[in-house]
Amino acid sequence: MSQYYIASCVFTSKFPELSSPIREYVCGRFGMETVRCCVPKYKITEFEDKMPDGSLRDAWRSLPDSGDFQAGDDVYSLCHNCNNIIEEMHPGVHVHSLWELLDTDDSFPFPDFHGMIAAIQDCWRSRDRKEEQDAVRSLLRKMNINFIEAEENHEQTDFCGVSLYRPQPPRNPNLAPKHYVAGAVGKFIPHTPEEQEQLMKDYCSRLPMNKVICYCHYCLEGLLLGNADAHHIAQLLFPENE
Repeated sequence: MSQYYIASCVFTSKFPELSSPIREYVCGRFGMETVRCCVPKYKITEFEDKMPDGSLRDAWRSLPDSGDFQAGDDVYSLCHNCNNIIEEMHPGVHVHSLWELLDTDDSFPFPDFHGMIAAIQDCWRSRDRKEEQDAVRSLLRKMNINFIEAEENHEQTDFCGVSLYRPQPPRNPNLAPKHYVAGAVGKFIPHTPEEQEQLMKDYCSRLPMNKVICYCHYCLEGLLLGNADAHHIAQLLFPENE
């Protein structure tokens, strides 16, 4: 059986300097094969062109576009779309979040945030993944971060930034209809940019505090648009790459 780490083309395009050391750590510590995406040949050139010129782009180009996922394999990712698509396309493949992997790592150099307090934002795309939610909270404790739960958390969360207020990529409902058709009634309805911004401001105003930690790049985009002091957990775990 094989183990894969999916680096996520979307996350990497948003955080190229952060994605690279995460890949290096996972590969070096766990010996996993790292691939770009959950599906073959997905917008390869488009995402390559989004990378900065030089070593980061070269390193990204050197990665396989996807993996030959087979029943019994373990797949880890920090992208909820990747996990949901793998789960539906490849029955028998064991899907995990990166946060679950790091939570089991007894040699990870956790930074110390000295009792920092922040709200925690769960993601609609992983609302049914209790193992991931528990791992995120465990990692925050290991970084000496005190967190406050949002009123709608765990399986009750209905938040994924503005991604739920614009059309979703056609591949998602085609490849993962359980998550993105049957489970997405009333979602992905287009709103204007002005409406999206106001929705995010309204949402952030209801959070228990302005400092927020999330673990989804779409959630982060929405929280920042709503003027929250928001941080992705990857930014905290690998702070030297910020």
